[in-house]
Amino acid sequence: MSQSSPRPDGRADDQLRPMSFERDFTEMAAGSCLVTFGRTRVLCTASVGDGVPPWLRNTGRGWVTAEYSMLPGSSPERIRRRTSGRDQEIQRLIARSLRAVVDLEAMPEMELTVDCDVLQADGGTRTASICGGFVALHDAFTRLVAAGDLPASPIIEELAAISVGIVDGAPRLDLPYVEDSTAEVDFNVVMTGSGRFVEVQGTAEGQAFERSQLDALVDLATGGIADIVEAQRALLATPPAARA
Repeated sequence: MSQSSPRPDGRADDQLRPMSFERDFTEMAAGSCLVTFGRTRVLCTASVGDGVPPWLRNTGRGWVTAEYSMLPGSSPERIRRRTSGRDQEIQRLIARSLRAVVDLEAMPEMELTVDCDVLQADGGTRTASICGGFVALHDAFTRLVAAGDLPASPIIEELAAISVGIVDGAPRLDLPYVEDSTAEVDFNVVMTGSGRFVEVQGTAEGQAFERSQLDALVDLATGGIADIVEAQRALLATPPAARA
């Protein structure tokens, strides 16, 4: 893929930042994962609740929800401890995405909450949260099955997300903040492991974009997500450690 100008970190336009998933980063929640994309780091934990929301009682269905926050010290300017409108929009995206790959009827009268706390933000915090949140949720369900609380995991398939954008006229994958803040077009793409779309969020920051540019960005995201899913599969092929 040709580049109009070098990227700040020297990556190719279609290359992900260095990525890692560290499962059981904390030990109190049913599942946890520290996910890293470049300098972006998010701690994701999955906790089992006491029951479903009132509107789901006696329906035979469970629920998966999410909360998201940027911690103080996660960016150069201190983030206040509050839930902003942006935080609410992101946590709704995370929750919708996770529910897309969970059979809620296979977890009756059970609620799991995935908390995504941004330890360090350098672009792509919402997409990293979805990727790490899936790992934490997967491990939580695996432990619930091992404990006899569920007959089988309700997870249907993998889930991953990535940012893409047009910077200096070129489609680029996995934008750090320095690129995201100057992108002409900015997209977040969420997909399942089988390649189906959960959500596509895209905005032209200046001049409107063409259909061919949209297609190029989606193709770029699809390739990146395939690489993320491969990393998730490799990690989750081994069950999480048993808890005492």
